[in-house]
Amino acid sequence: MGKSHRAICLNIIGGLLFLMYLPDTLTVATGSQWFAGTDDYIYITLVGTEGCSERTLLDKPLYNDFERGAVDSYDVTVGENLGEMELVKIEKKKYWVHDDWYCKYITVKTPSGDYVEFPCFHWLVDDKEVVLRNGKALLPKDDKTRLVKQHRHKELESRRKTYRWREWQPGIPMSIDANTHKELPRDIQFDSEKGVDFILNYSKAIENLCVNQFMHMFQSSWNDFADFERIFVRIKNTISEYVMQHWKEDFMFGYQYLNGCNPVMIQKCTKLPEKFPVTHEMVADCLEREMTLEEEIEAGNIYIADYELMEDISPNSTDPCTLQYLAAPICLLYNNSQSKILPLAIQLGQTPGKDNPIFLPSDGQYDWMLAKIWVRSSDFHIHQTVTHLLRTHLVSEVFGVAMFRQLPAVHPAYKLLLPHIRFTIAINTKAREQLICEFGIFDKANGTGGGGHVEMIQKAMRSLTFRSLCFPDAIKARGVDSPEDLPYYYYRDDGNRVWDVTKSFVWDVVCIYYDSDDTVQKDEEIQAFVKDVCSFGMQDFDCCGFPKSLKTREELTEYLTVIIFTSSAHHAAVNFGQYDWCSWIPNAPPTMRKPPPRQKGVVDVKFIIQSLPDRGRSCWHLGAVWALSQFQENELFLGMYPDEHFIEKPVKEAMESFRKRLAEVSSVIKIRNEGKKLPYYYFSPDRIPNSVAV
Repeated sequence: MGKSHRAICLNIIGGLLFLMYLPDTLTVATGSQWFAGTDDYIYITLVGTEGCSERTLLDKPLYNDFERGAVDSYDVTVGENLGEMELVKIEKKKYWVHDDWYCKYITVKTPSGDYVEFPCFHWLVDDKEVVLRNGKALLPKDDKTRLVKQHRHKELESRRKTYRWREWQPGIPMSIDANTHKELPRDIQFDSEKGVDFILNYSKAIENLCVNQFMHMFQSSWNDFADFERIFVRIKNTISEYVMQHWKEDFMFGYQYLNGCNPVMIQKCTKLPEKFPVTHEMVADCLEREMTLEEEIEAGNIYIADYELMEDISPNSTDPCTLQYLAAPICLLYNNSQSKILPLAIQLGQTPGKDNPIFLPSDGQYDWMLAKIWVRSSDFHIHQTVTHLLRTHLVSEVFGVAMFRQLPAVHPAYKLLLPHIRFTIAINTKAREQLICEFGIFDKANGTGGGGHVEMIQKAMRSLTFRSLCFPDAIKARGVDSPEDLPYYYYRDDGNRVWDVTKSFVWDVVCIYYDSDDTVQKDEEIQAFVKDVCSFGMQDFDCCGFPKSLKTREELTEYLTVIIFTSSAHHAAVNFGQYDWCSWIPNAPPTMRKPPPRQKGVVDVKFIIQSLPDRGRSCWHLGAVWALSQFQENELFLGMYPDEHFIEKPVKEAMESFRKRLAEVSSVIKIRNEGKKLPYYYFSPDRIPNSVAV
C-alpha cells in the first residue's frame, strides 16, 4: 500500500475515532411557572438504537442551573456510537431538601449535527425519573424496536396505576380517584392552588363588588326591586345593565332562550303535550298572523321549554331558618312576525289542574312577572348543574382520565387533546372539595344545594348521549337548526362556525397519521381509550350511546372534535355569560323562598320580593357568577399551543391554518356585534379558553 493510500486510511480511522468521542450538546428548558426551577441534582442518560451514554450530572461550575424560565446547554461525552437517538432518561436527586422541577423539553444535537427534540412538560418530584421519547408522534404500529415498545407499555402501565377511576356519587360520570387537589398527580395540579381556591376567589369577588356589608344578612329580605341595585353598582357592563333595565319585558325573557346563559332549552313544538293544556282562546290576543294556535304550531312558529327534569328534586334544606323551593315549569314560546321570541303561556308544575294554573301575558302584572321569575330560576338551576357542570366539566374529566390511562405521550391523539384537558381534572377536584361537596359553597345560596344538584345530574344522565355532545346534532334534535325559521340565534350560528373550523383542523391532523380506516381500526390504543370512556367513565349507561370502538377516520375526527369543542368552545358559551345574565338577581334567582303560586290574583310586589333570595344569598350568588365569569391569569385561548407537543411540520401548518380560520370567525362575530345593545361574543374564538379550567 502506498504512503498516500495509507495516509488516507489513517485519516479516516482517526476521524471516526474523533466522532465517537465528540460530545452531544443538550439544551434543557425549565418551565416559567412559579417554583418551576430546582437546586436538586439532575442526571441525564442518552439512549440510542446502538447503546446508551454514561449517566451524566448536568452541572456547570459557578452557575445556578435550572432556574425558572432558563434554557441551559450542556455537553455530554459519548464513548461510542449510540445510533439513532430514541430515549432520554432524566433523574432528579435531592441536594438539600426535595425541590420539584418542571422540565419543558430537551433538545439533543448529535455529533453529526442533527437536532432531536424530546418534549417533556412534566414535573419531576422527589427522586423521580422520567424517560422521554423522541418528539415525533407515532401510532403503536410505527414503533419498530423492542426498546420503544417496552417504553410505551411501561408508560401506560404506570399511568393506569396513577390515574384511577372513582365514583364520586352513584349514577353520574366517574371521576379521578382523589379527595383533594393535593392528592392529584403533580403534572395535573394547578401551578398555584390559590388561583382556584373557590372560597378565596368568591371572597375576593365579594370584596371587589363591595357587598361585604350584606354578606351575613341571611333571612333579611330586600325592600323592593330597586334595592337590589345596592349590590349591583360596583361592576357593570353593557349586557348586565341592559338586563337590569329590561328584565321585566317579555322580549328580554324570550331573547335569553336564544342568546342568554343557557341557550339550550328552546325546542320546536310540533304538538302540545297533554300535560300542558294551552288553548287557542288563552293566547289568541298574542298571536299576530291571524292563525289559530294549532296553525301556528303547524307553521313552525311555536317553541317550548320544558323543565321536567326539576320535578321532585329535593330543595335545599341546609338552613332550618329559611325554607327554599323549586319548580318544574313548562313555557310556551312564540316566534312573532318580527322574529322575536315571546312567552305565550307558563305552567309552574308538570301536572295540570286547579292548583297549577296556566299563567298568561293577559294576567295581572305581578302574576305574570312571578311566573316568569320562576321559569328563570329553574333555568338557572338547569344551567348551573346540567348545561355547565355535567355537560362540560364532568364530561371533559371523563375524557381526560381515559386519555391519561390509555394514550401514551407519543400518541398523536394525546398530543392533540392535552391542551384541551389542561387543569380540567384539577378544577373539578377542587370543585368537589369546596364547591359542590356537602356543606360546600353551593349549599349557601342555591336552591338545589344540599343534594338536589346531585339528583339533577343523576336524572340528566338519561339524556346525556354522545350525539347530544355533537353540536350540529344537538341543534337539529331540538328543531332549531334553520336560520330562516329562527333568525338571530347567534349561539347556533357561531357555534356551528367554530364546530366546523375545529372539525376541519382535527381532520387535517387525523389524516397526517391515519392513512386509512383500517389504520384507525388497528390502533389498539385509540380503541382502548374510546372503550374506557364508555365502559368506565360513563359506566356503560344503557342510554348514553357512547361508542365503544371507532371504525373510520370520519368517526375518529368527530370523536376528537367532540372532546375539543366540549371542553373549549361550548364551555365558554355557557360559562362566561354568567355575570352578564345572572348578576341581576331577579333575572336569575339562585333560590326561591316562597312556594310557586297555586292560583292567580293573590300576588303583589311584596310577595315577589319575599320570594326572591335574601340579602346574604344574593351576595353569595353575585360573588359566584362574577368569579366564574373571569378568565384565568395567562389564559390560553383556542388555537394557542405554546407547548410544542407536536414537532412535525405538517401538524404545525395545520395549526397555523386553524388559527387563521378562527381569526376569521372572530372577525365575523366582531363585525356583526358592532352597535348592538346585546352583543353575542361567547363563541368568539378569541374569547374561548382551550379548556374548562376556569
